[in-house]
Parts: sequence; C-alpha cells; structure tokens
Amino acid sequence: MMSHEAFVFLSYAATALTLAGLLIGILLDGRARRRELAELEAQGVRRRSKAAGGVTR
Repeated sequence: MMSHEAFVFLSYAATALTLAGLLIGILLDGRARRRELAELEAQGVRRRSKAAGGVTR
C-alpha cells in the first residue's frame, strides 16, 4: 500500500503538471491569436471596437 507521504507528493505533482500544461496551452493560444490578428490587420480588416480615428467607442 502507498504511504501517506507518497500519496500527497503524487497529488501535488499531478496538480503541478496539470497547471503547467494549462499555462503552456494559454500562452501558445495567445501567441496564435496575436498572429491571427496581425494577419487580419495586414489584410485591412479592422476591429469593430476601434473607431476610424483610433478612438474607442
């Protein structure tokens, strides 16, 4: 049977790996969204929240 200390250690390790995976996923997705926005803006597509003079509504 597993000791209490081993159970706690494995639980913390699993949590740390899960949080690290989520963080990496968020960072990679953010980079992809910024890249997509840059491509759209290069094509002339503008954000609706941005007015013609650069002032937000």
